[in-house]
Amino acid sequence: MSRTDKSKPLWVRQREHGAVPVHDHRFGTCDLPPQPLREDASTRCRWESPEALLMGHECCSGCHKRGCTAEWQAYNRTANRRRRHADRLRTHQWVRKANTR
Repeated sequence: MSRTDKSKPLWVRQREHGAVPVHDHRFGTCDLPPQPLREDASTRCRWESPEALLMGHECCSGCHKRGCTAEWQAYNRTANRRRRHADRLRTHQWVRKANTR
């Protein structure tokens, strides 16, 4: 079995990534199990899946807001620019060295 998050059982992902408790006290007191169970508990209060969008973004996927994406793209452009500059410099040095022979 592959070692990716999508192939792990839900209860394993909940324990690894910190499941979020979701409470529903409309019809009684809290009946949330102390920790996520392997089988689905038929309770009103439950442990929510790590992929749920309760906090505004998915677990382990990072921020997908426009500002975060733009910042990451700028970071990559800067890193690429530095690498291109270093590669051009090495190429020019190599050409000069080859032409002086």
